[in-house]
Amino acid sequence: MLSRPLPPDARFVAGYLDPGLQTDSRTVILVMLVAPRGLVSAHLVCIAQNHAKRIVQYGHKRARLGNLIVRSMSDEGKAAQKSVESGAPQKAEQGELTLFDKIVSKQIPATILFEDETALAFKDINPQAPVHFLVIPKNRDGLTQLSNCSDRHEPLLGHLIRVASKVALQEGCEKGFRTVINDGPQGCQSVYHLHVHVFGGKQLGWPPC
Repeated sequence: MLSRPLPPDARFVAGYLDPGLQTDSRTVILVMLVAPRGLVSAHLVCIAQNHAKRIVQYGHKRARLGNLIVRSMSDEGKAAQKSVESGAPQKAEQGELTLFDKIVSKQIPATILFEDETALAFKDINPQAPVHFLVIPKNRDGLTQLSNCSDRHEPLLGHLIRVASKVALQEGCEKGFRTVINDGPQGCQSVYHLHVHVFGGKQLGWPPC
């Protein structure tokens, strides 16, 4: 039984076992779905314990494969758990500098896309889409994660979303984009400095989880 339900508009399904991936004895199958619009997408689905060791995604039209992107589904989860085990949430709340604080102060280099008095936008070093950047508050003001926000943060949060939209359009995402805010270990947050992920530059899939 597949751990991810197939969309109701799928007209064709073809799968095969992929022996080339290290799956820790978990069985994986590559499922190809042809939607009514004629676009083909592929998702690697795990069939044991509803956990995927790796996820493989690529998009193409019927006879033309695009670039293959391989990403471990558990990587972000492991990073988030490791962050919790290291005490990163508590350290950030106590004022310890985060990776993003060091980017703000230019101690760590980054490709800056936008900067004003309160926000900074820069490219993700491990992009998951043709356009993938982060928007962060330059001063956390207690915003180690979204669940820590209060009424006083409303203007800042609104500004971050405005910057996300402005930069997405600047980067060529006129046809659409997606914003994501990870919160806590189950939300795969590994850096405890509020940040907005922005993805675009291609047709994004759904659901995202």
